[in-house]
Amino acid sequence: MPFVTRKSLLTLSILSGVALAAAAGFVWSGIYNIGADDTHTRPVYLMLQALRERSIEVRANKLQVPADLSDPVRIRQGAGNYNAMCTGCHLGPGMQDTELSMGLYPAPPNLSKETVDADTAFWVIKHGIKASGMPAWGKSMDDEYIWNMAAFLQALPKLTPEQYQALVASSGGHSHGGGESEGHAHAEGGEDHHDEGDAHAHAEGEEHNEMAGMPMDESKPHSHPPGTPQHTDAPKDTKAPAGEVHIHADGKKHVHDAKPGTTPAPAPAKPATADPHAGMDMPETQPASDGHDHQH
Repeated sequence: MPFVTRKSLLTLSILSGVALAAAAGFVWSGIYNIGADDTHTRPVYLMLQALRERSIEVRANKLQVPADLSDPVRIRQGAGNYNAMCTGCHLGPGMQDTELSMGLYPAPPNLSKETVDADTAFWVIKHGIKASGMPAWGKSMDDEYIWNMAAFLQALPKLTPEQYQALVASSGGHSHGGGESEGHAHAEGGEDHHDEGDAHAHAEGEEHNEMAGMPMDESKPHSHPPGTPQHTDAPKDTKAPAGEVHIHADGKKHVHDAKPGTTPAPAPAKPATADPHAGMDMPETQPASDGHDHQH
């Protein structure tokens, strides 16, 4: 009698479908609290922990660790980047818990008290860990700088707070060949150039007026934006005319000097109605005769 029969396959398929439907229903229901302030159940935590550790171990074992990780130059350079990029979560010698280190779950290890193998440290720093708060620094750092940080982590648990601060101060600060984010510490005497290029930024659509704030003589030649038709810039009359202004029918105007102590002239009288025959050559008419002899 065969072990696998059509009936057993059908039963297995039905059970698998029921299990998948139950799992989908559980996920869709939202029953499981995903909040970082509510810890995983023990089985879930152990499963995720095993998944994380094995995933990292399998990949880190393929790395070729540099032979000079004990080089003081590597350790010193790695100290500056660690101080700028890692202490918010992983702390340092003598540091108290931060808002980040207390708020993350799973809690990030305090690397000033734990030693991490160099190959493991390199892989985690470069690739990060999903859904843990650990970023993939390899997107902004070359491998040599990451190895320097891994070298520093081998020495970190042995440092006192004073030794740690002295090492960071001599490191040159946050430096990994480009891509450094703003707001980090610079070496002593260094300048912050991150805001250069933003000083002349304008709101969208706003034009940059290079002459803004400069006193201008409007009677002198000045430049116009490209495309402006040719024209003559007349000086702007900025002074109010003194005296009485008369405007003629042709649009011209002139000003009479005001005389002290005089009152403005009254409005001119309305002109008499013009004779429609004025200027015309008309024959001279004689008075009509009434039959009487008049003496003049």
